[in-house]
Amino acid sequence: MTNVAVKICGLTTPDHVRAAADAGARYVGFVFFSKSPRHLDLDAAAGLAQLVPAGVAKVALTVNATDEELDRIIARVPLDMLQLHGKETPQRVSEVCDRFGLPVMKAIGIAEAEDLSAIDLYSEVADQLLIDAKPPRTSELPGGNGLAFDWRLLAGRKYWQKPWMLAGGLTPDNVAEAIRMTGAKQVDVSSGVESGPGVKDAIKISEFVSATH
Repeated sequence: MTNVAVKICGLTTPDHVRAAADAGARYVGFVFFSKSPRHLDLDAAAGLAQLVPAGVAKVALTVNATDEELDRIIARVPLDMLQLHGKETPQRVSEVCDRFGLPVMKAIGIAEAEDLSAIDLYSEVADQLLIDAKPPRTSELPGGNGLAFDWRLLAGRKYWQKPWMLAGGLTPDNVAEAIRMTGAKQVDVSSGVESGPGVKDAIKISEFVSATH
C-alpha cells in the first residue's frame, strides 16, 4: 500500500490544510457547493490554496456548476484539478475539459453492480474518476455523507482506462481493508476525518494517511 495517494477533501482552515500536507496527502479538496458544511467562498479558498505546498494537487469540488461559476472559481483560486460531483453528463465533462484546460475528475456514485457501467462511460472523457457511494435519495449532498458502498463490487475487476480514486465512508479504521479489497491506488476522505460536520481533525487526518501505508 506504500504507493497509495490520499486526497483530503473539504478543508476549511489553514491548520487543517497544513495538517493534510504534513501528513503526506497528495491532493487537497476545496468545496464550492453552498449546501455543504464544507463550502468555501472564493476569498477563503484563495487564501487556503496559497498555503498548499508544491507537489500537492489543489482540487475544486463543484456540483453541476455552470461555465460562469467555474470561470469565477478558476479566476480567483489557483487550482490543479476540477472535480465534478453532480449529475454532469459525459458530454458536459468533455465540455469542461475542453473549455477550462484543467484535468477533470468525475465522481460516480455506486450502490449496486449495474451502477458500474457508468465508469466505462465516463472513463472515455474524464482525466480521473472518483468512485463514491451513491447518496441517499433524501440527501442534499452528493458526497461527504460518510456512507460506504459494497467494496466487493470492485474486487478482482480489471480496472478502467483512467486513474481512479476510492471514496465513500472511508475512515482511519477501514481504509486499509478498503484498499486491500478493491486494489485502489488512490483514496479520498472527507467526513471520515472530522470531529463534527465540516470540522476536520488533524489527528484523524494523520491516522488516515498512516493507515494507507
